[in-house]
Amino acid sequence: MENVTTLESLVDLLAAKGLLAAAQIQEDVRVTGADSDSRVVRPGNVFVCKGAAFRTAYLASALEKGAVAYLCDSAHADDLMAAAPNVPRIVTTDEGFREAMGLVACEAWGHPDLDLPLLGITGTKGKSTCAYMVRAIVDAAYGDGRCGVMGSIDMYDGIENIESVNTTPEAPDLWRHIANARDSKLATVAMEVSSHGLKYNRVDGLHLAAGAFLNLGRDHISAAEHPDFEDYFASKLRIFGHTSVGVVNLETDRVEEVLAAAQVCQRVVRLSAQGRERPAGVADIWASDIQPELGCVHFVAHTPTWTGKVTISMPGLFNVDNALAAIALVAELGIGEEAVREGLAHVRVPGRMELIPTFDPKVIGLVDYAHNKLSFRRFFSSVAEEFPGKAVIALFGAPGCKAYERRAVLPQEAAKWADVLIYTEEDPAYDPVEEICAQMAEATPEGARYEVICDREEAIARSVELAFGFEQGAVVCLLAKGDETRQHRGSEFVPVESDPVLFERYVAQMKERLGA
Repeated sequence: MENVTTLESLVDLLAAKGLLAAAQIQEDVRVTGADSDSRVVRPGNVFVCKGAAFRTAYLASALEKGAVAYLCDSAHADDLMAAAPNVPRIVTTDEGFREAMGLVACEAWGHPDLDLPLLGITGTKGKSTCAYMVRAIVDAAYGDGRCGVMGSIDMYDGIENIESVNTTPEAPDLWRHIANARDSKLATVAMEVSSHGLKYNRVDGLHLAAGAFLNLGRDHISAAEHPDFEDYFASKLRIFGHTSVGVVNLETDRVEEVLAAAQVCQRVVRLSAQGRERPAGVADIWASDIQPELGCVHFVAHTPTWTGKVTISMPGLFNVDNALAAIALVAELGIGEEAVREGLAHVRVPGRMELIPTFDPKVIGLVDYAHNKLSFRRFFSSVAEEFPGKAVIALFGAPGCKAYERRAVLPQEAAKWADVLIYTEEDPAYDPVEEICAQMAEATPEGARYEVICDREEAIARSVELAFGFEQGAVVCLLAKGDETRQHRGSEFVPVESDPVLFERYVAQMKERLGA
């Protein structure tokens, strides 16, 4: 018998959880979903009134598109009732609004996660790469377009294919995407599950067929995010409460605590890129014979059901960890060696370890989303091993209004590896770019060569000019923005040209200048 969600059942759900403040509804009104973006509201949806920038005009638009009710917190209830006095509404307590939003969205969209095996990934570094590896493998097994992806790069659910705003979307968006994937009959969705998504109720009620914990490093520590590292770590560990099969990288920091948290899962799969026997235990899936080559990495994968040579079609020794996690996740769908080999041999992750050759083989561009201390350490150590002898030019910035630690730790880490540091714009939000770059310059170790060029396009042009001045050749590392085509300035996301496009333009100008 079909499980029908009504306004009355949503009210009863919130009342049972102690989250209901008031309600004005009509009985037996069927609900077919919940959304917080008036542009995507469908008939039968509950409209969620949220966000500091919310305006009553959004509610009016949602009602015109067929919303049957709205959800809000107590603080905004009077204003919204005045704007729409006869509209059915559900009002939550102020402190319970985020939890209520997650519960209502999950219920309104009909728990689509129960009809679709979802694969989740958390970690300080590598979530996007691992998700795209899963996508490549699943598409190799079932056909192109059969794997959804939800993460920091883009969102594909079989119906919508858009650039991402949040790594893990707010609950109404998340559940709409999962429902779309179910209705599109996708094989799975590879989901990045962020610490914010886990802490702030975005994934409440979510069930994963398998969930991977890749690694752990300091990030997102600020008053607006996680107050301290322990809160960040504890938030990430919550993924195991959502998954049947926990996948744990034995090389992660604080692995014993991660393994202990994973015991709530029905089963735990351990993996390691450092061999089978590890201090934290014996790996179920591991790698041996790792060999980097220009533009790719070869290794032998050992799994409970097969052993064979695998090639990853992108550089970065650390990507072996991501590949092993992808192998472990897709194994829960019954996918084996042939599709793994095919998928990883052709995987491309936009803006992740993306090589850009130039007319001079001594100079190369390398685009990556590396943006925190752990990702910098792994990125630069891999660059040093895979491009020995070349000068390293590192271009990066730090975001505004969050993750303030990066302004100090990123210059300190990059200075260990790079010959030249260039500080520039990276989603400054409401903070002046000049102020962010000045703080990074102040944190730069004595003797390290650096330049401050706040305009990112000018900074990329300068990086190209410098690269062709090194006799031994150079690797130009364009970091943190990947293939993104927007800068977060103030409250807006302003269109810009991507790092790869700009790099190629200034390389072409350099070729003309040199008469090459």
